[in-house]
Amino acid sequence: MSSPFETLVQELAKLPGVGRRSADRAALALVRKGAPALAPLEDALAAVRTGVALCARCGAVTSAAENPCRLCTDLSRDRARLLVVEEAGDILAIERSGAWNGLYHALGGRISPAAGTGPKDLAVARLEARLAEGTVRELVLALGTDVEGDATAAWLREKLAPTGVSVTRLAFGLPADSGVRYSDPLTLRRAIAGRTAQ
Repeated sequence: MSSPFETLVQELAKLPGVGRRSADRAALALVRKGAPALAPLEDALAAVRTGVALCARCGAVTSAAENPCRLCTDLSRDRARLLVVEEAGDILAIERSGAWNGLYHALGGRISPAAGTGPKDLAVARLEARLAEGTVRELVLALGTDVEGDATAAWLREKLAPTGVSVTRLAFGLPADSGVRYSDPLTLRRAIAGRTAQ
């Protein structure tokens, strides 16, 4: 039987980006600091359990009381453009950039045979229902640039072709404040292929 400490480490290690060593350090820090560190964490977790949800329409993180989320209900947003992302966290990152004023749709993952994730595991039916409403004119795919992201984008492009909605993908290029010599070959190929007039 696991000790409470070991159970805490195991649960922390299940979080994305947290390995066993990071989980050990976090658990030790919580134990060392005791109640002053544990009580706010317990309160935050309890509040998330009852007060936070994923938007029933777009999949963004929202309060349970505000569902659909404020992004979906904001009438100042461009309803003719829909940005498709892999996860709710992508929506947060794009919103922080201030570069998008359309609506969002989180798939809840991507096609990944290695991870056992197929099209049926993604929120595609909900996406098709949104497109059937007839408001969306452009669907922008903001998916990863790896093999799985490319496969998901290609599958979506084919699946959604009958809708008549324009399907585009985010441009790929060189990162800001970087030079050509520091870029990998794939990024360079995509930057050259996606070049624009100046």
